[in-house]
Amino acid sequence: MGKKSYRKLERIIKTSRFRAIYQQGVWKASRNFTTITCPNDQGIKRLGVTVSKKAGNAVRRNRIKRLIREFFRLNKVLFPEGYDVVVMAKKDIPALSYQETCRELMELFERKVKA
Repeated sequence: MGKKSYRKLERIIKTSRFRAIYQQGVWKASRNFTTITCPNDQGIKRLGVTVSKKAGNAVRRNRIKRLIREFFRLNKVLFPEGYDVVVMAKKDIPALSYQETCRELMELFERKVKA
């Protein structure tokens, strides 16, 4: 598995860490997603995903989360080393294909962070 896996230590799970990222991180937005990037003290890339109930029913929310996690798993090079990244789906997000999701997230991560 190695580099193409999504390991447990690469996940942001704790609510307290999400709150710290929301307060201290750098926000960037696109049409359907918002990303927040914040340095961590572990020195690894970590991903957190949030999708509100306003995005749709459980099936739609879980699909969006799976697409974001798959993007992270296959494109870890785009994510900065030693940073936590939270990807939030905006409300009323349309049903996106994997290619559309990748294109939009790729544009977000290729923009330079002004920190």
